[in-house]
Amino acid sequence: MLTRRALLAGLGASATLPALAQEDWRGSVPEVRIGVSSAENEAGAIARYQPLMDYLSGKLGVPAKLYRVSDYAGLVEAVRADQIEFARFGPAVYALGRRVLGDRLQPLFRDVDQHGQEGYFSVILVRSESPYRSLADLKGKTFAFADPNSTSGFAFPSYFMRKEGVDPQSHFGATVFSGGHDNSVLALVRGQFDGVATYQVNAEAGVAQRLASRKMIPQGSTRVIWTSPLIPASPFCTRANLPEALKTRFVAAMNAMKDEAPDIWKTFTDGHISRYAPARHDDYLDVIAVIEDLDAQRKKRRD
Repeated sequence: MLTRRALLAGLGASATLPALAQEDWRGSVPEVRIGVSSAENEAGAIARYQPLMDYLSGKLGVPAKLYRVSDYAGLVEAVRADQIEFARFGPAVYALGRRVLGDRLQPLFRDVDQHGQEGYFSVILVRSESPYRSLADLKGKTFAFADPNSTSGFAFPSYFMRKEGVDPQSHFGATVFSGGHDNSVLALVRGQFDGVATYQVNAEAGVAQRLASRKMIPQGSTRVIWTSPLIPASPFCTRANLPEALKTRFVAAMNAMKDEAPDIWKTFTDGHISRYAPARHDDYLDVIAVIEDLDAQRKKRRD
């Protein structure tokens, strides 16, 4: 049997092993596909991600390409089918992914904002000129969630509204899934809904703030009337079956981006992220508990 010691001796010098290991993965992974859900506006996603693809192509030494999926759950299916190598998973989608894939889905790192916060909030927005000031004011009104697999756009607001005695199924006059956070906020401002669930990191960073900065909605056109407890930041994830050398190089490239490509860093993060921090499965146990509770509620309604 060829032992590890014999293999190293056969190579002549162990110092050559790291370089060989770094190159070996390119034979089995000729391109790196980064998954992104089409729940984000396509033009906005391309504007944010394409500079990152160019940067990663240079850092990894193979082409990095965007791989768009139809919705958040599509990211899980893409990992299961070995169709993507890396993607940022919303916490609820991560919970779904772990249920489906187990340890085959591996968290890597997550955002830390300019205030040291490793998370974000679900918020309920109304139009700034509307009379609504609380959840009670939205009774009988039209309301939009983002996506059934969105943490901030469905899971957290649904769970914590019920904890406060507000059942979305009976409280609102009509509820729909808009198909994405951008869709929700744009439709709110156009008057199609009275309230929507989306996310923000802080008062300066969130979906409404990003859309306003791109002049897609007027500045100050929305107002927050409800905020959830802190949600742990969305983890960048990978397939556990990828070569470790590729994962290491990807993480190193993402961590180096702020210093080595500051313009790309600013575009990708909207200038609101200070750094990345390691993400662990245990960080998302509370989110997993919320998702399990929602599943139990759905089953109870079916029964």
